[in-house]
Amino acid sequence: MVDIIAKKRNGLPLSSQEIRHVVKETIKGQVQDSQLGALLMAIWLRGMNTEETMTLTKETAASGCVLTWPEEWNGLVVDKHSTGGVGDKISLPLAPALAACGCKVPMISGRGLGHTGGTLDKLESVPGYSSIQSPEQMLEILKSVGCCIVGQSADLVPADKIFYEIRDVTATVDSLPLITASVISKKMVECLSALILDVKFGEAAQSPTIEDAKILANSLVSVGVSLGIPTIALITNMDNPIGYCVGNSLEVIESLKCLEGKGPEDLRELVTRTGGYLLWLCGQAVSESQGAEKIAKVLDDGSALQHFRKMMEAQGVPSDIARNLNSDINLGKTSHVKELIVQRTGTVEQIHARPIGEILNSLGAGRRKATDVINHYVGAEILVKVGQHVEKGSPWIRIHYEKPPLNDEQREALQNAICITDRPAFKPPSLIRDIIISHDKNKK
Repeated sequence: MVDIIAKKRNGLPLSSQEIRHVVKETIKGQVQDSQLGALLMAIWLRGMNTEETMTLTKETAASGCVLTWPEEWNGLVVDKHSTGGVGDKISLPLAPALAACGCKVPMISGRGLGHTGGTLDKLESVPGYSSIQSPEQMLEILKSVGCCIVGQSADLVPADKIFYEIRDVTATVDSLPLITASVISKKMVECLSALILDVKFGEAAQSPTIEDAKILANSLVSVGVSLGIPTIALITNMDNPIGYCVGNSLEVIESLKCLEGKGPEDLRELVTRTGGYLLWLCGQAVSESQGAEKIAKVLDDGSALQHFRKMMEAQGVPSDIARNLNSDINLGKTSHVKELIVQRTGTVEQIHARPIGEILNSLGAGRRKATDVINHYVGAEILVKVGQHVEKGSPWIRIHYEKPPLNDEQREALQNAICITDRPAFKPPSLIRDIIISHDKNKK
């Protein structure tokens, strides 16, 4: 390991045998956390070429088992992955909506990284939900429900689970080859018919600019397609929080609103259009727009919500809770709620997502180190939207937290997160700014 760390530190490419050695020894527990952290930092600094990235992806996928599905599911097994954001709860309504459209969705998700929230952390705010499901259990859930949202385990890409936790606490989250290997390895083992990636850019994203996001998206799409997965990527903006709620339990409640055909417009647009592209990519719709219409229909008629309830029950949530999940449910409360007010009259130009995510993280909604226990109920309700006219003295954000109280520095950072200008009220642009489409020779 020392030789491999030094080699990458010096900017030299690692051989396939060396990468395979790292993955295998990591799984055996023979690599110290400090060594793995050093190697990840060397990769962050020095990068990896295409061959190294492809090898790391394949070896990470091969660290566990590969899922197999009934032959009649050919063309129906789909998934989505986001590079992470603040208020990014798209997976929660999307998976059951796709299942309601006849797809099979074996979604392997992760936990929060830095200031960004994690899908599993959100779902674990529902009493009884278990993200640990064996391949056999996943198969049974997909047969009966059509979707499941699970985490990595000893069976499924265990190497990535270890890498993922170390990346979170060593400032190596935003590495192009590490992101690519992490995302695509989890999708390789799912044997997908189609994959869509939500690659975010902006101040609260791993990619600060749209150009950076396109570089990452092309890397992900290229590796995905090369490994046999029809893949496309949406390039979406992550300057402002998605929806009105940030924080695990609050985001579940807002997702349920979306599943009831209501909720924020930006959330609904991302869910319907992401699902629409997936239905088109796997051949279940003739166009993205027809696919989006199908997703909108199952959100509005309640069938997506029913699939979500069944999925939660299948993954351990008690029947009485799962069957009554709706946007009115109380998943738990914090000891304190604090509202902050608008400092001047005008139009909301921007709500900076990153400081909101970072402060909530420091209040207990996220992790500073991999072993931290999070408080699922810490979060924020944003009471205004970009483009909206607001009056001085009106509340704009409601923070749910435990002790100690918000300090002056945190309060100031939150007040600085909202930008008010004198321009007239306006409708904000779509969060989707571009699309990277795979060129799969088997798909016209």
